[in-house]
Amino acid sequence: MLIANLIEDVIRERGPLTVAAFMELTRYHPEFGYYARASQRSGRAGDFFTSVDVGPLFGDLLEVQVAECFDIIQRSDETRGSASTVDLVEAGAGNGRLSTDILRAARRSGRPWYERTRLHLIEISAAARAAHRAVLGDVADRLVWSDSTLPGSFRGVLIANELLDAMPVHQVVMREDGLREVYVDSRPGITTVEGPPSTPRLQHYLDRAGVQLEPGWVAEINLRAVDWIADAARRLERGFLILIDYGHEARELYSVSHSTGTLTTFHRHRQAAVLGPAADITSHVDFSSIRAAAEGEGLRTLGFLDQTYFLIGILNRTGWPAGRSTGALRTLLMPGGLGSTHKVLLLGKNVGQPSLVGCSFRQRVT
Repeated sequence: MLIANLIEDVIRERGPLTVAAFMELTRYHPEFGYYARASQRSGRAGDFFTSVDVGPLFGDLLEVQVAECFDIIQRSDETRGSASTVDLVEAGAGNGRLSTDILRAARRSGRPWYERTRLHLIEISAAARAAHRAVLGDVADRLVWSDSTLPGSFRGVLIANELLDAMPVHQVVMREDGLREVYVDSRPGITTVEGPPSTPRLQHYLDRAGVQLEPGWVAEINLRAVDWIADAARRLERGFLILIDYGHEARELYSVSHSTGTLTTFHRHRQAAVLGPAADITSHVDFSSIRAAAEGEGLRTLGFLDQTYFLIGILNRTGWPAGRSTGALRTLLMPGGLGSTHKVLLLGKNVGQPSLVGCSFRQRVT
């Protein structure tokens, strides 16, 4: 009841909240927020399931792509005569399980980049950050940064696995007389009301994406994700961004097939289309706007494809991973599950236009 009471107090003081403000308050409040109360929310005992929850296999395969990216950077370093230290940055790292799996796979494979790597774990939850060194265990010597914000600058590889979908979004609805925004009110209990857009950026976003909503359509607009990718691009001196999330191109996301919106809450692996203060809240990512914002800051798109095809490209290079179950691999590749719902966007800066192993099988988005 504490978070519900907090919401009522805030609404009483400020008036109805945008959905973005409601998500910010219920998820990231330092004491009562959804992510503040535990170091891990995914897995069978949590509210949702991610590729990392399948086991170390996802990190094992992702390490192959990370290693190739570091090799490209090193070859460029040798021609420039510059330093060879590289950064592995994981944004939205949770308690650090994915980076742990990647680093252990690198050390097990004898990768030269392991000893040259500085690990940066970016996580807004203090509880999750407190668990970083314990989760990393025997690879904790690589950790140099555990914070809620990105380092001022870095060169290497940034990974964000299911980060953008969790960022607070504005929800809008098109009416005959124009765009309206959805607000959260308490009368008591959580309810929603419509009002004028809280910022002109919402209409500007749709205009830039070339989106025309029809009357009655509901949509989510993730201003935070666009700002975040632009900021990350500016901080990256040279290297790669690997973004893994569920979502669509703008033409599909803002179409009749998603005209009721994609905002969803998850609690104990059950989903609902209503907001709740004690559950995970997500929405699908608009990859068109993410890519445009990244390219606007000097990044190049190197690939955009289903997770299925990304991982098959890696498997074709490495062969079957020794000691890993076929069940785990099927879960990661399965169409209709993680394999096709999750997309991989690969971006580069000051590295040319390399052909990456993860894009070597087929660049297809379903």
